[in-house]
Amino acid sequence: MIKPEIPSNEKERLEALNRYDILDTLSEEEYDAITKIGSIICNKPISVISLVDPTRQWFKSKYGIDADETPRELAFCAHAINQPDDLFIVEDATKDERFHDNPLVVDAPNVIFYAGAPLNTPDGHTLGTICVIDNKPGKLNEDQKEALRSLSIQVMALLELRRKNKELVYLNDESIRLNGQLNAFAYRLSHDLKAPVRSVSTVVDWIKEEYQDSMEDQLTDWISLIHDKSSYMSAVIEGMLGFSKVSNLALGYESFNLKQLVEEIEKGCSVYNECVFHFEGVDEPVFHSRSSFNIILQNLMTNSLKYNDKEQCDIFISLERKGKDLKLIYEDNGPGISAEYREKVFGLFETLGAKNANSVGIGLATLKSVCERLNGTVELKDRASGEEGVCFEMNFPYLTE
Repeated sequence: MIKPEIPSNEKERLEALNRYDILDTLSEEEYDAITKIGSIICNKPISVISLVDPTRQWFKSKYGIDADETPRELAFCAHAINQPDDLFIVEDATKDERFHDNPLVVDAPNVIFYAGAPLNTPDGHTLGTICVIDNKPGKLNEDQKEALRSLSIQVMALLELRRKNKELVYLNDESIRLNGQLNAFAYRLSHDLKAPVRSVSTVVDWIKEEYQDSMEDQLTDWISLIHDKSSYMSAVIEGMLGFSKVSNLALGYESFNLKQLVEEIEKGCSVYNECVFHFEGVDEPVFHSRSSFNIILQNLMTNSLKYNDKEQCDIFISLERKGKDLKLIYEDNGPGISAEYREKVFGLFETLGAKNANSVGIGLATLKSVCERLNGTVELKDRASGEEGVCFEMNFPYLTE
């Protein structure tokens, strides 16, 4: 047996591995779906996602094998990380001088055939492999090789999503406490996330197209789960981009008609013909930031439709001058928000349930941020009528041209 060489960039490689904070984590359906797909497509009984640390190869996901890890000096994957540019394939380990007397070959799990695709980080470090294994000699055809490469891209996309999402959550908490650090970070990070999310969606769509007829029901469900997670992450990205842009929004003070603005928003989004509007005091022109009012009303109108539980969605909008303040009141006849949650819903990523699975809890945080930029306030109150629904009361400085 020939032990695997240590990569020349081992220190940097291990630092990169640690940044993902993935070692010794619990199993996750998204990764388990990938290993099962790999086994089925390559027609091999065993498939694992293996990460190589200083002393072992640890399996983030495994299919067809019970072990959680093996010593690094015995690991085929420890050889594979020295070949980061392509697949590492051993068609018959019993005839290969590097492995013929390896305990993993001689004894269980009897690794005779091995094919591993490298898991390469964006900065060029190989963390491990996604590999398929058989207990007898074998080969992969070109389609199977390409599938294994594609699955390695998907694994790295999930790892990138994990790493960047943990960074995002941490920095969001810090920014709430330290006032305003979120905006620049969220804009940059959201852009960075687009590529791995797009990669996940592309691979999932390809698998569904190529193997739909041969996939088991459970496998189809797992594929759908990965697709749903990607869609959710895309919604987070777009929401965070919208939130971060608020701080750089050109306020653009001008005279405009609030009722006409609502009608423009209604025609341009999903509430068109699905909500009934009731107006009061909105016919006279108002001098303020039209772009900001557009964001405020669009978020509120979208939420009214998203959370509506009535046969007809009724929206009530009133505008009045109160001394030096301009008061905007927005109500709907939806399920409302309980008093104990009325402050919480303005926090990032806070949701109380919606018909839309991609509801990520950023809209009301954006609403509050816009109001604060206008030196205004927003509060959730009981409706004056006493009926069920939400009532947002917003107060802004009254401006004149």
